Amino acid sequence: MASSIIADRSARTRSELTCNQSTTGGGSVETTPFGTTTEGTPIERWRLDDGAGLTVSILTYGGIVQSIEVPDRDGKRSNVALGFATLAPYLDRHPHFGTITGRYANRIAGASFTLDGESHSLAANDGRNSLHGGPEGFGRRVWAARAADGDEAGVRLSYDSADGEEGFPGKLALEVTYRVTAGNELRIDYRATTDRPTVVNLTNHTYFNLAGEGAGSILDHQLQLHATRFTPVDATLIPTGELRAVAGGPFDFTHPTAIGARIRDAGEQQLRFGRGYDHNWVLDKPAPGALVPAASVHEPGSGRILEVHTTEPGLQFYAGNFLDGTLVGTSGRAYRQSDGFCLETQHFPDSPNRPSFPSTVLRPGEVYRTTTIHRFATDRA
Repeated sequence: MASSIIADRSARTRSELTCNQSTTGGGSVETTPFGTTTEGTPIERWRLDDGAGLTVSILTYGGIVQSIEVPDRDGKRSNVALGFATLAPYLDRHPHFGTITGRYANRIAGASFTLDGESHSLAANDGRNSLHGGPEGFGRRVWAARAADGDEAGVRLSYDSADGEEGFPGKLALEVTYRVTAGNELRIDYRATTDRPTVVNLTNHTYFNLAGEGAGSILDHQLQLHATRFTPVDATLIPTGELRAVAGGPFDFTHPTAIGARIRDAGEQQLRFGRGYDHNWVLDKPAPGALVPAASVHEPGSGRILEVHTTEPGLQFYAGNFLDGTLVGTSGRAYRQSDGFCLETQHFPDSPNRPSFPSTVLRPGEVYRTTTIHRFATDRA
């Protein structure tokens, strides 16, 4: 197995960070250097190969999914995750490409909430709101890493978030495990405990383009969401508290529909607020915590299919509305509006301020656990 990597490794020399490779079951794990932070901390890339066509690269900086290589219907492999070829652009501000987002993924209104009668002020980084845990959220932290247990190729990341980090109460001990399986699945398991009542909402913020990273617009991708309701938002993208039926409108993806079919519907205020889709769908679930289908996406040109299953109650579908051509990706091509989409499995935005939403409170003695699976396939018969 590849050796465990700890976050504080400034004493290690660059020559020690040579490639390590191991095999496990039908897959393999390879670790290679991926540069150093401005503080001098070495970052590694863990390359997970399932031996059946899926290869995923994970960075110890931000827990970032840096690439996902999968075959098309003709067997040609391409990277389908947006991101960068080197570490430096990740150290700058970017739209959370591939990151673990937290302590609270998505938005908290007014960058504040009250828990057990105590008010907590958070770092605001989206106007007056907190987004994805604040300006120095989990996607900008160095995570410790070691090979995951079991026969599947995987890496287990860990990070201890201090009491008061970005304004959140409680020391939070985190583990996020990425695994690839022989079924061409990327499985992400999240686990957290706290020493003080707090709120937790974790997700992964990978941008996908099933035609291939840098291939252009995703508006022709066919999307299906297993959700008959969504949470409308105000002009600052904070939920109003309503759970609105999607039937018949531009938010109805209960049947496969091109992402771009209705995204420019000028009569829909919700699309104007988000400059397109940037909303939480309420997943249809038989019971809280059940692992159920959440979404499927088909790209007609390549034949690639992505299916998402999750234990979470919600899913944020974001159509890359704020990509503006200023960032150049792994392929050397600029990312423009709607060149990638996100399917962020989650609890609902602003749940700490909405008692009617599923709770995100974690207390001492409890364990936060969620699972999301990304399954890749093609339409080849």
